Amino acid sequence: MRTGRVFAYCLTLAMLLSPFSVQAADWPQWGGRDCRNLVSAERGLPADFVPGTKLPSGAGIDPATTKNVRWTARLGSATYGNPTVADGRVFVGTDDLLLAANPRFQRTRAGLVQCFDEATGRLLWQLVVPRRNNLPPESHFGHQHLGVLSSPTVDGKRAYVVTSAGDIVCLDVNGQADGNDGPFVDEGQYMAGAGNKPVELTDADADILWRFDPIDELSVVVHDAASCAALIHGDLVYVGTSNGVDGPHAKVVSPKAPSLIVLDKNTGRLVATDDGRIGPKLFHAQWAAPSLAEVNGKTLVFLGGGDGICYALEAISQAADQPVVLKTVWSYDCNPPEYRLRNGKPIPYYEGDKRKSYSTNKNDGLYLGPSQIIATPVFHKGRVYVTIGQDPAHGRGKGLLHCIDATQTGDITKTGCIWTYDGLDRSMSTVAVDDGLLYVPDIAGRLHCLDADTGRCHYVFETKAETWGGTLLADGKVYLATKKDFFILAAGKEPKVLGRIYLGAPAYSTPIAANGVLYIASQRYLWAVQQKP
Repeated sequence: MRTGRVFAYCLTLAMLLSPFSVQAADWPQWGGRDCRNLVSAERGLPADFVPGTKLPSGAGIDPATTKNVRWTARLGSATYGNPTVADGRVFVGTDDLLLAANPRFQRTRAGLVQCFDEATGRLLWQLVVPRRNNLPPESHFGHQHLGVLSSPTVDGKRAYVVTSAGDIVCLDVNGQADGNDGPFVDEGQYMAGAGNKPVELTDADADILWRFDPIDELSVVVHDAASCAALIHGDLVYVGTSNGVDGPHAKVVSPKAPSLIVLDKNTGRLVATDDGRIGPKLFHAQWAAPSLAEVNGKTLVFLGGGDGICYALEAISQAADQPVVLKTVWSYDCNPPEYRLRNGKPIPYYEGDKRKSYSTNKNDGLYLGPSQIIATPVFHKGRVYVTIGQDPAHGRGKGLLHCIDATQTGDITKTGCIWTYDGLDRSMSTVAVDDGLLYVPDIAGRLHCLDADTGRCHYVFETKAETWGGTLLADGKVYLATKKDFFILAAGKEPKVLGRIYLGAPAYSTPIAANGVLYIASQRYLWAVQQKP
């Protein structure tokens, strides 16, 4: 009995001291929750790790050379989306480089969605997305080779993804292992690509439950690449369309096409669209993901517009027999007059693209002109926080971060402004807000720490490397991936670097944390990082 009591005491003590005794949670969608705030309650996350060295065979990372790494997985050659974790599985989008030597597929430099076992990193199944051809003559859908940019959104036994071909698919999280569930049963042809012989399905292939194609159904003309993370609310899926301009950047090809659509999550049927005000005013493309929160008893969907305006739309509770139009509750112009006008005349958007021969942008961060919204609006304590920016290929320029009162209605550009911060460059990054502090990087790679209530800057930390993703705030640490290094800083009003790690390839995504594990995706590898006892 004494031995049993001692053993029980030691076991209990070990559980209490273990970092995994804290309540852990999945990260089932971009931002973890509907508000999209990049904050995790995970504890026991590492302040350093060693990513390891590549195996001579090229098959992956040698685990013997790693530290604080649970497992690694080989991705493609381009990974721009962010992983999600749910129900024992890890989902991530990448490109199809891994299929180069696979005789089952006609590799055409397109997309791949991979599903890994959360415990071991074993590949469970994958969805191959061939390159889309036969596009309208004015379409400039030229960056499909970047792969699947969407963070899969997991809801129960289904995962929702915007593919590199611009369509939206609902996937069975079990893949083909539990059979080919309908109503969509043509996965073999879908993954082979039009005009090719269908592939013979195996348990390692994805199971598409339904598919909706905004390009064919709604005349959407995707510009460059399709990029959005789906948002689930009740039985509905909210997703942006990536509608945009033509190849010469001269006009919006399909101005009447919707920028935001709502689908029945069970069937893929079109339920609603936005009111069409964004389409004619698009600067470049509609790439921002929506967020959601309850404000004054109403559920609002927040959307960063490709026209540089942040919108709040009233969410619908159920699907009607015919598609309806979403009601706009408020709008807020994130480009103040000095960003839109020069000497009383509109500033041409593409004058700010450093690549244009007529551009006056010297790529020094000082160029002042209009920007769109690529970042996801974050809701926190009655406020919406959002940055403005442009495609990174356009170069640097003056950015702006807004703190918006989400409780108002109408055009709240003047009345809804709580504060703005102009000390940053253009930014694609979504903010993280917690404990009175806000963290956001800009495209130039400077991490800004602000007072969330007032916008007062506490510090600016120079990473000296281009940065696309946002910061993850977890366990008293700030995690940030850049084009050159991965940084770990202590959370707080002073910049304190805990770790600086070279991943061996650029990282354009945002790290996430789930169930005691930190996930980091570079262009080529996914690391599951865990503090070893």
